[in-house]
Amino acid sequence: MSLTKADLVDYVARQADLTRKAAKDAVDAVFKGVADTLKKGDKAVITGFGTFSVRKRAPRTGRNPQTGQAIKITARKTPGFTAGKTLKRSVR
Repeated sequence: MSLTKADLVDYVARQADLTRKAAKDAVDAVFKGVADTLKKGDKAVITGFGTFSVRKRAPRTGRNPQTGQAIKITARKTPGFTAGKTLKRSVR
């Protein structure tokens, strides 16, 4: 089973004794804050949970699976996540 955004909103509403709308607004605000921070190229550190960062992927050569022809894959930025100690311990 996986946790969806709707499940997370319901969980926050129950735990913080909020309405579902207030919990949705809070969850959306957290996600937007992390996304905005990453767009600026900065890290988003949530102590006890983990660090969201921007990772750079170098350009490389790939292959078209249908034709086998070599293609150039351009350099790009991708979001990354590193779990914090507390999260790692709780999962063990």
